[in-house]
Amino acid sequence: MERLKRTALFHLYKEYGAKTIDFGGWEMPVQFTSIKEEHSAVRERAGLFDVSHMGEIVVKGDDSEKFLQKMVTNDVSRLKSGRAMYTAMCYENGGTVDDLLIYKLDEKEYLLVVNAANTESDFQWLKGHLEGDVMVENESEHWGQLAIQGPLAEKVLQKLVDIDLSKLKAFTFQTNVDIQGSKALVSRTGYTGEDGFEIYCRASDSPDIWNHLLEAGKEEKVLPCGLGARDTLRFEACLPLYGQELSADITPIEAGIGFVVKLHKDEFIGKEALNIQKERGTQRKIVGLEMIDRGIPRNGYPVFSDDQPIGYITSGTQSPTLKKNIGLALLKSEFAYLGSEVQVEIRQQKLAAKVVETPFYKRSK
Repeated sequence: MERLKRTALFHLYKEYGAKTIDFGGWEMPVQFTSIKEEHSAVRERAGLFDVSHMGEIVVKGDDSEKFLQKMVTNDVSRLKSGRAMYTAMCYENGGTVDDLLIYKLDEKEYLLVVNAANTESDFQWLKGHLEGDVMVENESEHWGQLAIQGPLAEKVLQKLVDIDLSKLKAFTFQTNVDIQGSKALVSRTGYTGEDGFEIYCRASDSPDIWNHLLEAGKEEKVLPCGLGARDTLRFEACLPLYGQELSADITPIEAGIGFVVKLHKDEFIGKEALNIQKERGTQRKIVGLEMIDRGIPRNGYPVFSDDQPIGYITSGTQSPTLKKNIGLALLKSEFAYLGSEVQVEIRQQKLAAKVVETPFYKRSK
């Protein structure tokens, strides 16, 4: 049996009481205290995540912009240095290779941050389509990545950095930020529905930065958080998870992130198929469900209308913030309208649910 990969922070997990799981081949903390407690910390104060398992792929060379324009759905030509962009990579049929962030480091160099389980396959996909003066390097093993998220994240991180974080707007970043003697790229994107920052550093520096952040956040009661809370937080904000809301069989348009598909630009992989979906509409789409009957929808549970199968749950839980049983479901489009009543099969019982507005949770500015 292949040994699970570990981040540079693994030796600290036990100190904070982490319970670990296999996540895409990585031994990662699912929780430190409890998922609900960590979830609440991020919604109300701030929480700190080790996300060093994510992949970092560097694309550079004279033709790097042209290459990325072909490989991803969003318009990379709009990116200025110091800015980041959310996008998708697609197959010819429109199915999703991965969703990712692109950071423009300078005119000829980009950092791609990809999902952990997809890092190697994304790297091979990019390498298999190289054209012109472009180099693609998988630098994941050299990087550590921490995320501090929540309404007090700026206050806590500001104690440790040499820049004014209030000037760092959403989807921008700064390189060579000094964090107590360690150099890092600091960005403001987030995957929780809250304000927050990502810290990209040398893997060997990540334990020190982790400790500095928890020490700086003692007054604010910052908690170390695991992947369990990360999932419930992103789910309430309806941010897609690859393998659930997005996959090789689910296009960005079906998943509700059609805003990252820019059909005005020149050819890109999947453009023709996605153009047809935009013009004609999709046969199915991701919607939000709220349970009427008692029961918690979970990934893979089938959804029915009058005993006719119409789709399945992609993500679901009891929302820690809303205290409701809710889910995201991929349904046939004719049933995907607000107020539509459907049934979710939970433990051989068909339980009533209705289609509701998304996102389930939106932070107040």
